Amino acid sequence: MAAAAPCGVAGQCRLQLLVLVVAAAAGRAAAAVRGGMLYPRESPSRELKELGGIWSFRADFSPGRDAGFEQRWYRQPLRQTGPVIDMPVPASFNDITQDPHLENYIGWVWYEKEVLIPQRWLQDDLSTRVVLRFGSAHYYSIVWVNGVQVVEHEGGHLPFEADISRIVQRSPGVLCRITVALNNTLTPHTLPPGSIQYMNDRTRYPKNYFVQNTRFDFFNYAGIHRPVVLYTTPSVYIDDITVTTTSSESVAMVRYQISVVGSELYSLSLSLRDQEGKVVATGDGPSGELKVPNPNLWWPYLMHENPGYRYFLEVKMQAQASGVPQEDIYTLPVGIRTVHVTSTQFLINGKPFYFHGVNKHEDADIRGKGLDWALIVKDFNLLRWLGANSFRTSHYPYAEEIMDLCDTYGIVVIDECPGVGIKMPESFGNKSLQHHLVVMEELIRRDKNRPSVVMWSVANEPASELPPAAYYFKTLIAHTKALDPSRPVTFVSDTNYAVDHGAPYVDVICVNSYFSWYHDPGHLEVIPLQLTAQFENWYKTYQKPIIQSEYGADSIPGLHSDPPAMFSEEYQKAMLKEYHSVFDKKRKEYVIGELIWNFADFMTDQGTTRVLGNKKGIFTRQRQPKSAAFVLRERYWKIANESSCVPPIIKSLSSQHVVHGITDYVISLV
Repeated sequence: MAAAAPCGVAGQCRLQLLVLVVAAAAGRAAAAVRGGMLYPRESPSRELKELGGIWSFRADFSPGRDAGFEQRWYRQPLRQTGPVIDMPVPASFNDITQDPHLENYIGWVWYEKEVLIPQRWLQDDLSTRVVLRFGSAHYYSIVWVNGVQVVEHEGGHLPFEADISRIVQRSPGVLCRITVALNNTLTPHTLPPGSIQYMNDRTRYPKNYFVQNTRFDFFNYAGIHRPVVLYTTPSVYIDDITVTTTSSESVAMVRYQISVVGSELYSLSLSLRDQEGKVVATGDGPSGELKVPNPNLWWPYLMHENPGYRYFLEVKMQAQASGVPQEDIYTLPVGIRTVHVTSTQFLINGKPFYFHGVNKHEDADIRGKGLDWALIVKDFNLLRWLGANSFRTSHYPYAEEIMDLCDTYGIVVIDECPGVGIKMPESFGNKSLQHHLVVMEELIRRDKNRPSVVMWSVANEPASELPPAAYYFKTLIAHTKALDPSRPVTFVSDTNYAVDHGAPYVDVICVNSYFSWYHDPGHLEVIPLQLTAQFENWYKTYQKPIIQSEYGADSIPGLHSDPPAMFSEEYQKAMLKEYHSVFDKKRKEYVIGELIWNFADFMTDQGTTRVLGNKKGIFTRQRQPKSAAFVLRERYWKIANESSCVPPIIKSLSSQHVVHGITDYVISLV
């Protein structure tokens, strides 16, 4: 381990050393991803125990943030190490208390939960496997069970797990103590990147004062953000399933590959059922094809009267382990659809698809980025009310529970990794690239079977004008395509078309621009000229379809101005209309989508340009519509009504009756 740089403050030295410890551990973690990461589902062979609720919590406020490791807090109940507070899981810890030091805390925090393992899970230690799984935790996690370290994981937003069978089976009937140390420090080599800045001027800053600098515009929430569960499998089990599909008018092929862990002597049988439970195809063995006659394809919302159609692939494994017969059953939802990109179109099932949707954030009052079912369902109701058929997971992978509903409702997803804020030259080196490759492996492993995911995004607004970006993105995109040849790959750029070193390697150009906001603020009249030039320059250079992946303006709810002035609801509406007039011309040529920034207002760091967060939402943070929401709703339903691929119930509606008819249609889908 490298020594910490010399410094005058002992606490600062220890913190620097601790950052190096995290970096060294991250280097160990940055290895090729092994094994599967199937979403935990109950079946005749698998049980599930959710661990959400109240956990014990303690932030390490020691000068070096290292007291928890020096004193080995994981070796005893956390309450015996000092004061603890209650902390809900899943949730961000930042906004739960009234303590401003916790709201902006950087360093190690500690969680603990004591749970009782069901006795039936422990009765036969040869045949039952007990797994501890985290949906995500921000950003570097170390987990102990009964004082024994079981897993380390670098990065938020993606799941990780550990087999804890041997530990819990040693002490049946005894409470199982789960301890998590979590560090939200960002370095130039994490995703997203960041840096720690030490303030050594004692006339201006307190002793040991430092700040976390980032180059992204959303609050750096931290905590255990997604469900924590215990689940079981047999000791010989289905570890991973990979499915790809092709189709024609009368038949579809579902190609599958299955991995089994625990024995080389096993048999596999497969049944594909439709939504009525009828078996439409069967197969056997670890790989093969299922032939589906007259398939029901997975269609996006508003392209078909039955969007989001899914089959269910039941995989049954039978094996022998130590002379004991074992059976494992796992059911995977499967959507049959194809994706293809031309120089001017994005095709789903051979039909042109136009992205009319939003960018989002996992963000809400109090719970921060914590998963909240009420909020999730509300957001999907608003998306369908809006007529949105798609969104980008800006700027990180969203919860698996959200992705499940995208599959179910037919909401198309551009699945983005946490590659946001890659601005520093050192973030384009081999160390950063190695970690980025692993993150893409984890993301694709998690979401590869989702029909809603039609494209991978490997970054948002990187400094792609820097020379090292060429090799970085060439390597990263090639790796992503090798992992999943079935989907196009992009990244989202705000760099000038003439100097973007990553654009040659993407399949679809995604461009962010804020004309009359960050550029020529207040001058709506420049939008048509500048936006038209943007599209024409990008297309002339690369001959690839283009998505306007971000555009928008802040508006303060209830602030009005006529003529429109910045931050008023009228200005937000006027900007949208100026952009839309250009979109309508260029979508007849090569523009294949528009994603508003943003679906809802969200929290950011404090700053002179942010009044309690970013206000570019068409909904408030509490999900109430601003005037712009109605502008966008009218537009999206009009686009759907004009499409040659919409169901007859949409096509037959006249423009003056769209709102009432579509409302009935939406209700019928729920």
